[in-house]
Formats: sequence, C-alpha cells, structure tokens
Amino acid sequence: MTTALIADDEPHLARYLGEQLASLWPELQVVAVARNGLEAAAAIEQHQPDVAFLDIRMPGLTGLEVAQGIEGRTRVVFVTAYDEFAVQAFEQAALDYLLKPVTTERLSRSIQRLRGALDSTPPEPDARLAATLKQLLPGTTSTATPLRWIRASAGEMTYQVPVADVIFFQADDKYTCVHTATREHLIRTPITELASQLDAQQFWQVHRSTLINLDHLESTRRDEASRLWLRLRGHAHELPVSRAYVHLFKAM
Repeated sequence: MTTALIADDEPHLARYLGEQLASLWPELQVVAVARNGLEAAAAIEQHQPDVAFLDIRMPGLTGLEVAQGIEGRTRVVFVTAYDEFAVQAFEQAALDYLLKPVTTERLSRSIQRLRGALDSTPPEPDARLAATLKQLLPGTTSTATPLRWIRASAGEMTYQVPVADVIFFQADDKYTCVHTATREHLIRTPITELASQLDAQQFWQVHRSTLINLDHLESTRRDEASRLWLRLRGHAHELPVSRAYVHLFKAM
C-alpha cells in the first residue's frame, strides 16, 4: 500500500486535502498529519512515507527545509499559496506542487504524476529549485548587517551571547537551542529566521534543523554508509550532514 504524510499548520486545509486524497486515491494510506515543520520531519523519519504533502510556510521548519532533510525515498509535493506564475519556475523539476486552494482537477494530475514516479529512483535535491523557493519565502534574504548578539532569557536572567561564541544552533520542538562551549540557551527564533540574519559565510545550514559556525569546525568524517559527519570544537558529539548540504563541503 502506498503511504503518505500531510503537513499543514491549518487543520481544515490538511483535513480537506486528506478527504480529497481518500476520494481520488483510495489505496493511499495517510500515516501521519503534521501541524508544523518539526513534526513533519520527525514523522517522515519515523514512517518513511512514499509521498509527503508539505505546506511551504510552516512554524519551526519550512516545507523546503523539511524536504531538504529527507534521507529516504519519500517523494515531495509542495503545497503553496503563491500564485501559479511564480511556481511555474520549478514545476519542471521532479517535485510537484499544489496551489491553494487545492482543486480536484489539479490534485488528480498530481496523483497521476506521482503514481508514475514512485517506481523510479528519487532525484537528487535540485539546487535551482531550492534557490527559487527561498526567493519566494518572505524574510529569507540576508540582512545588510549580520547578527552579532543573541538575546536568551532564563528565569530572571537575560544573557547577551556573542554570535562568535555560538558553536551551532539546533531546532528543538518550539525552541532553538544555542550551543556554546560553556552552556546552552533556548530562544524562540526559528532556524529559518536566524539563517536570514546571520553571516552566510560564517554560518552554514547542514541539516534541516542545524546551523553550524564554520569557525568552530574541526574535522569531517564519512561513515561506512558514506554519510558525512562533523566534529566541532567545544562540542563532544558529532553532527550529521543531510545529503542536501553535503556539496558544501566538497571544496574543503
């Protein structure tokens, strides 16, 4: 049986899409419905569905970030509120899209396309597609002056953490964990927003939920499965690199 995941922070839209799929694709089993990007990423890793219908704009992680972190054979269909003219730029890629509100005719075409693609080898992540989608997302362009300090509150205390001291940022449920050599802080700023405020030459996204400070990068390692791992100075454990970001390290 073909399996699917639906991720949308608007429950009525997720429910409507589920009902449409049940009508047009009866043999499809929806194994999970996620309310945000972090839930979607965790559910995809757990269930390994054949198809993931991902809203582009979600709390925690965007649909784009979730898709970039997929390691298995899961096919992705983006669900977007952006106008059809804008998304034509990436319709030619293997990834499909559905324009909100989803019409029966468009969903039916998408299902036909997916059925034909499920038996083929999933394509590698498309860098041009990623760039196009990032341009469409509000608030993802770099600021003129990169962020220099992070404000983190804990009880009655408010800490001013120099960005240079941050080893890496990692999304954690509703928060982002700020890792330094001496302690960890929790902030509410999403990874997506942080990436747009930090110096892109210094901070690289290496996973759907991780931004690393290159100044603290000590070494890289490939395991027996050819998966890339990073060791950062001041942190005891290695961090995995998603396949969507491995290319960043080829020149190092």
